[in-house]
Parts: sequence; C-alpha cells; structure tokens
Amino acid sequence: MTEPIRVLIADDEALVRGGFRVLLDTEPGMIVVGEAGDGATAVDLARQTHPDVVLMDIRMPGMDGLTAT
Repeated sequence: MTEPIRVLIADDEALVRGGFRVLLDTEPGMIVVGEAGDGATAVDLARQTHPDVVLMDIRMPGMDGLTAT
C-alpha cells in the first residue's frame, strides 16, 4: 500500500478551506495535514507538516499566496 498524498490547504475564506477539506478527505489516498488562513501561516505549517501538495490561494491578506510560494 502506498502512502497517502499529504495536502495543505491555504485560503483566507474558512468556507472555501472547509469545502476543499471535505472533497479531499473523501478521496482515497489523500489526507489533509493542515489549513492556513494566510500565507505566513501556510509557510509555517508547510515547514511543520512537509506536505506533498499545497493548495494555495494567491489573494490573501498579509502575506499572499504568491509570496508564500
């Protein structure tokens, strides 16, 4: 059995993050390792959780997704 794909979700809208989480959690072989509401938090969580994929919004307050990436 292969390891699940580890996903970090970064979006300033909680409803959007929640929607993506529901979609990803129901997908076999994927696991959400964290959620961030801004770019700085996304960077911190990425360092802590080592995701395989980051689903990043590019327009967020503070540090935007482009800067975080």
